[in-house]
Amino acid sequence: MTSSPRVLIGHGTENDFVLLPDPDGAVWPEDRLDAAMVRRLCERRAGLGGDGVLRLVRSAHVPDAAAVLGEDLGRCEWFMDHRNADGSYAEMCGNGIRLFLHALISEGLVDRAACSDGLPVGTRGGPRRVGAAADGGYWVDMGPAREFGEGEARLDGAVFRGAAVSMGNPHLACLTDVPVDTLDLTGTPVVDAGLFPEGVNVELVNVLEPGAHVRLRVFERGVGETRSCGTGACAAAYTALRAEGATEGTVVVDVPGGRLSVQVTPATTVLSGPAVLVSAGTLCPEWLAG
Repeated sequence: MTSSPRVLIGHGTENDFVLLPDPDGAVWPEDRLDAAMVRRLCERRAGLGGDGVLRLVRSAHVPDAAAVLGEDLGRCEWFMDHRNADGSYAEMCGNGIRLFLHALISEGLVDRAACSDGLPVGTRGGPRRVGAAADGGYWVDMGPAREFGEGEARLDGAVFRGAAVSMGNPHLACLTDVPVDTLDLTGTPVVDAGLFPEGVNVELVNVLEPGAHVRLRVFERGVGETRSCGTGACAAAYTALRAEGATEGTVVVDVPGGRLSVQVTPATTVLSGPAVLVSAGTLCPEWLAG
């Protein structure tokens, strides 16, 4: 590791991340970026603070990239090496991957003009195409929402039933008439471990306009409540449309950190929204040695 590796801080609708530029995999190899280091980076008092870590690295330098991408490895030059704040690996993040592309462009690693039609990026949830929009924001083809059952979450003294939806990572999207702003999400929801053996992101969703507009709060596994969740927004939009008997449509999703848009079709979902870099700097040797 270099004595003062560069770091970036950014967010997508206030879902915030520490970004580690490491194109050739030499600064943050796997044995350096272990779970303990991720937790230190994400710690909000003694570290930089974030909901997770995103390493900007070429797929060729990620040990498990070939296994998760298969025949798509050759077309994904870049890999979003995403860790949750607790140090665990994460398959996919819609806010994170928009920020990932924004950081690649800002670092001069890819050209924004070449990304209007989308750039294939490797993730542990498979390849995703992410693109730069004309309005300065970003979009990402998240793949289809796949429902795999129904479940419930026990939270804040109540039971919320919802749809189990995979967006490359697992979700339990619960439509509720209880105003989501009134809920206490400081505790971990109790869910069916048989249905969600690797944990689950739990979405609490108010429908503001049927099939068109929802409000969302989310408890992310390995993190806690976050200000936004891109895959959660997709799961919520899919579930809201499903409740109306629809298989496609565009849903505006309000989250505590801002607003997202999700276009749902039977074939895929496309998430659109902003990405913001807040700061750039270096890690001090004294912190790294601590």
